[in-house]
Amino acid sequence: MRMRPQLTTLGMLFLACFAVGVLDACSKNVGAEGGDGVGKVYGRVLESNVIRAGYITYPPACIKDTKTGKLTGTFVETLEQAASNLGMKVDWVEEVGWGSEIEGLMADRYDIIGSPVWKNPTRGKLTGLSNPLYYSGIGIWVRKGDTRFVDDWSKINSEDVKIATIDGETADLIARTQFPKAKRVSLPQLSDISQMFLQVSSNKADVAFAEPYYGYKYMKNNPGVMENIASETPLRVLGNAYMFRHDEVQFKQMINV
Repeated sequence: MRMRPQLTTLGMLFLACFAVGVLDACSKNVGAEGGDGVGKVYGRVLESNVIRAGYITYPPACIKDTKTGKLTGTFVETLEQAASNLGMKVDWVEEVGWGSEIEGLMADRYDIIGSPVWKNPTRGKLTGLSNPLYYSGIGIWVRKGDTRFVDDWSKINSEDVKIATIDGETADLIARTQFPKAKRVSLPQLSDISQMFLQVSSNKADVAFAEPYYGYKYMKNNPGVMENIASETPLRVLGNAYMFRHDEVQFKQMINV
């Protein structure tokens, strides 16, 4: 009978030392893979224990105190708790606009967009996106009593219809892709979502796309002015996620976990 070769004590020690050496080398080289290669941000975050976050003020997920500048909200507190669990902290370094948030990630001005972004094909192609923290049903908001689109949303796709949008925001993408014939009444990218409702209520636009929170918030101060004709069946249901550079798979995985 042939005997299986047995590892000697010396051989086992050699393999153990080899494994330790490999792991040590890997840990020292995490994120150092060729400049803009995979893991650059991940390596820096591991070394500094600081996550640099860009953000867009977007209640109730990201709320900025106008007096102190302090950020609170669902996305802010979740990211700060995740960082704490990892023995890290979050540095909220820059307030950005909808149209420039990806540019800032690629320019390495921050490591993550710490406020919610909706998952859509453009962001999926250009960035990395976390597991959704929660989902938003997008409503179709019109002036109270405007019944033109109630039974047929495709009627919005007309040259006679104006859609209120904010540059770079998901409602703008919906307008351009789903209702390309309609005219877009665009606002600058740092505009508050409530400005889209104002465009509709003041007859400058006919339709706005937004989640219910903003409609309820606007109607609280302007009762009876607007209504959501897609309250039972949303126009779209979108996941709210954190956003990373497209090549930061390890960093995204760490935050997901």
